[in-house]
Parts: sequence; structure tokens; C-alpha cells
Amino acid sequence: MEKLRTDYLDLMLLHQPFGDTYGAWRALEELYREGKLRAIGISNHYADRMVEFANFTSIKPMVNQMETHPLNQQKTLKEWADKYDIRLEAWAPFGEGRNGLFENEVLKAIGQKYGKSTAQVMLRWHIQRGVIVIPKSVHKERMIENLNVFDFRLDENDMSQISQLDTSTSAFFSHQDPAAMVEWFVKMVEKRKSQHDSSKEKKNW
Repeated sequence: MEKLRTDYLDLMLLHQPFGDTYGAWRALEELYREGKLRAIGISNHYADRMVEFANFTSIKPMVNQMETHPLNQQKTLKEWADKYDIRLEAWAPFGEGRNGLFENEVLKAIGQKYGKSTAQVMLRWHIQRGVIVIPKSVHKERMIENLNVFDFRLDENDMSQISQLDTSTSAFFSHQDPAAMVEWFVKMVEKRKSQHDSSKEKKNW
């Protein structure tokens, strides 16, 4: 907070469901009670871990950030999040364009109907589902485009068509995969302990 020159943070998340998550969560709860954090949440926690956190903590998570896009819609997770009044936040809301998502014919056709890009259609779809979405871009024109999604609304047929695109498969990795993700994370933590430098880390996805 000193580096950011602020007295509080709007939101802080536990990034992974590994290690002493309950100890880390208690630290976040303390900072929340002190007013240094306005909201606290979790990230990459599947429905079982999310429900566990909601029931066995003093302050339940307010947000769960998870890979969410038209090809991996997290329908079951969204249902459980709604039940526990936890907001689903999308990371990779465009799936980083993997599997031809920006060129998807269904999204393109819907976009043409409203004079919008496939990216704008995806953002509007997230918003209408009640999913928090924070698209990342370093291009001014795309930032403007990403904000220009409040002058149209997808109809039920549009939403139904997009719903059918769901493959329920990650475009990146599964946090429940012990070989591809969990072991990599453990090795990364051990490496950080010795090097104290995360800038040179290589991802395995």
C-alpha cells in the first residue's frame, strides 16, 4: 500500500487453492476488519473449495476469480457462487483468443446484428450473467471499445446460442491436475524461497 500510495485496497484475492490457505485467509480477514481491504476473495477455487471456505471461515469470500469465457462458462460454479452470494469474477474473459474465440462464427453473427465486435459481445454476455469482468489491454482503442458495451443488450436467443458454445474445458490448465499444475506450483514456491525473484519464472501453459 505504501508503494501504491494508498491507505486501502479495494480487493485482495488468494491466488491459488494451495498451501496454508486458511492461515492466509485469517490474515486477510484481519486486514478487512481493520479497513485496509474493502473486499476479500479467492481465486482458482473450484466449487467444492469455495463452498468449504464459505462455511468454515469467519468472513466468507466475497469474490471467486476463475477462468470464465464462452468456451468454459463455469455454469456449476456460478450456481454455487450465487447460492452463497459470492461474485464470480472472470480471468481470461476472452479466453485470450484461444481456440479461435475472436473468430467464432456464432459470436461474429451476434456482433453483426448489433454492430459490435466479438469482444464486445463476450463482455456483454459476462455482464448479463452477473459476472465481474475486467478485460486487460494496453491499447487505447481497445480500452474504449471494451467500455462501449452498455448501449445494447443480448436477447434470450443470443444468450442461448452462446450457452451452447460451452465445452466446460479449460483453455489453459486445471488447478486440480496434480502433475500439470500442483507440482509446478510447489516447485515455483520453492524456487522463489531461494531466489526471491519471480520476474524470470516460466509458465508451463
